[in-house]
Amino acid sequence: MKPIYEPKGKAKEYGDYAINTYMGCPHQCYYCFAPNVLHREREAFHNCMEPRKDIVRELRRQLKRENITGKLIHLCFTCDPYPTGYDTTATREVIQALKEHGNHVQILTKGDGSRDFDLLDAEDWYGVSISCDLSIAHKAEPFAETPANRLLELEAAKCRGINTWVSFEPVLDPVAVLECIRNCAYFIDKVKIGKLNYWPSDIDWAKFGREAEALCKSLDMDYYIKDSLRKEMEEQKGGEADAG
Repeated sequence: MKPIYEPKGKAKEYGDYAINTYMGCPHQCYYCFAPNVLHREREAFHNCMEPRKDIVRELRRQLKRENITGKLIHLCFTCDPYPTGYDTTATREVIQALKEHGNHVQILTKGDGSRDFDLLDAEDWYGVSISCDLSIAHKAEPFAETPANRLLELEAAKCRGINTWVSFEPVLDPVAVLECIRNCAYFIDKVKIGKLNYWPSDIDWAKFGREAEALCKSLDMDYYIKDSLRKEMEEQKGGEADAG
């Protein structure tokens, strides 16, 4: 097993290297892509919360064998590094091993990673996923930390000198996302914004994308529009030009 790998496809937009600590995720987000990617039944995926077998030992072997150092490594794509209600010691040990070999981490969670802030420094990134506000989250992401709690933990990370970022993907509520960007910009260093894929939606993605980009520019915020959302924006722009 090689715990550290190079993401492909859409995942590549988040980082050059990644590691997945757990076998599943208990948050039960209805839009989660991981069960399909892993070819697993959703119920099994949401109820299996064991760390991958020998993940820390195999990680240390790979770090030494391949002399992996000076990399920014994403945690995680096919699981959450901080599954709510579960022991996250494995994640802590993964971060410790990566840092001991001179690497840095880019964390993305819907849980609470504050217990490990003592391991992070000004070269690390702590991020949270925000798709909507509580009015939708209690159904869409029923067992994750509330969006408000995630943002409080993000602000705490910023106060400790840790780089902060937010993944606004998939967007379920454009109004709530734009409001979050506007109100929380003072403690967010970077945002990545993407549309809801593989599920039906009546959201005008091109309009939302333009509004989000304009807002980020007005706030002088470091931002990235995911390729699928950028495509919607460009296609509508092209259509308007043809009509003119």
